[in-house]
Amino acid sequence: QVQLVESGGGLVQPGGSLRLSCAASGTISGISNMGWYRQAPGKERELVASSTSIGSTDYADSVKGRFTISRDNAKNTVYLQMNSLKPEDTAVYYCNAYAWSPGWSPRDYWGQGTQVTVSS
Repeated sequence: QVQLVESGGGLVQPGGSLRLSCAASGTISGISNMGWYRQAPGKERELVASSTSIGSTDYADSVKGRFTISRDNAKNTVYLQMNSLKPEDTAVYYCNAYAWSPGWSPRDYWGQGTQVTVSS
């Protein structure tokens, strides 16, 4: 199947930047959409940004102009560059990929999550 491993979270001051990475591994036949979701305490998980395999992107209104999603299809990796971070961006960020493997139906895969904390 497919495993997603995230990295790059941490503690940053308001106005600062972080870059998240998510690498997909395993027996991968193909990946279509990849994206990032986040979940803050007491809130539902929400889409932050997504990218199709040909580079079309979508962003939550709250992060437009501050966050940028990008992909390296050769490495099965997706990135999230987060600039001008605000305290309300504090959450656990999850990588998501819609992928398929030999013998398995296409499905959503999730990473384990990485904590992003924006605080002075």
